[in-house]
Amino acid sequence: MFEGSYLGNDAQLDPAARLECGICWWVYDPAAGDEFGQVPPATPFAALPAHWHCPNCDAPRHKFMVLADDR
Repeated sequence: MFEGSYLGNDAQLDPAARLECGICWWVYDPAAGDEFGQVPPATPFAALPAHWHCPNCDAPRHKFMVLADDR
């Protein structure tokens, strides 16, 4: 286990949680969605399709880490 890891447990994620790819550091922000992956804004990370992957480096969902609310 590593800090920020949600261990693939979507149920423990806050719907507004932003997650960062542990490979390339691309940030998934549910408020913005993922235009490349055709994910509309307001889609929580837990609601992403199982086949979704990082649009920047193609990393799978389990490589993402929860970011602290630093906005």
